[in-house]
Amino acid sequence: MSAGYDVGSLIWWVFLLYFLFLPLWPQLQYRQLQAARIRILGTLARKRDSTVITMIHRQESIGFFGIPLYRFISVEDSEEVLRAIRTAPKDKPIDLIIHTPGGLVLAATQIAKALHDHPAETRVIVPHYAMSGGTLIALAADKIIMDPNAVLGPVDPQLGQYPAPSIVRAVEQKGADKADDQTLILADVAKKAIKQVRDFIFYLLKDRYGAEKAKELSQILTEGRWTHDYPITVDHAKELGLHVETDVPEEVYTLMELYRQPVKQRGTVEFMPYPVRQESKK
Repeated sequence: MSAGYDVGSLIWWVFLLYFLFLPLWPQLQYRQLQAARIRILGTLARKRDSTVITMIHRQESIGFFGIPLYRFISVEDSEEVLRAIRTAPKDKPIDLIIHTPGGLVLAATQIAKALHDHPAETRVIVPHYAMSGGTLIALAADKIIMDPNAVLGPVDPQLGQYPAPSIVRAVEQKGADKADDQTLILADVAKKAIKQVRDFIFYLLKDRYGAEKAKELSQILTEGRWTHDYPITVDHAKELGLHVETDVPEEVYTLMELYRQPVKQRGTVEFMPYPVRQESKK
């Protein structure tokens, strides 16, 4: 009876400890993940003698009660990045690692302005993609460093679900006399939005590219030549005249491995690295 009682008590305590520990496990995992990220950032900062800042968003959905969630450049991001740039040594470079689908123009503009005004060299590193507002920030840096297969994107403003250039073009094609007042007002706002972003890009680029090239690039990237999610590859960026390099530090790829999604979707990608040592053929 005593032995049975002891076994029953032990099982009860095991279940109790399990259910007490279960809510804490995600927090422990997250702290371990944060510690691993900090170690890599420290290694990268020492290696490149720079202040390393990350702005990494996952566009893929995260399962949360079946509702997909997305992350974009927000005012909270701009506050954090501005604080990091402000406290960085003025005589040391900044490496900003960006992985983002874009976001608020206001937030992206603030980050780009702060990066542009940093006295020492600034470098934006793009391991996978920096679309829309991410591209705007990249244009502010002295160097854009991309993975050979990474992409940038157009920076034409979006008004709701429509690109600003498309709104303007629709009114021009239809004729102002045939458009309703709401559409005309929207077209007027769209023109202002395009001009504001275009003027800002010109400001970012004119010192490094010259006024003529800066004007050309600001026109191309905001005129609605492509869809808003059009991928500007490394080769295409170079064809446009952007100064792009491809020597992404190996630590950046290791860092990105620590930003995997916490919940897997239906599809998943797995691979087996090519073995370094192979069995000798008989």
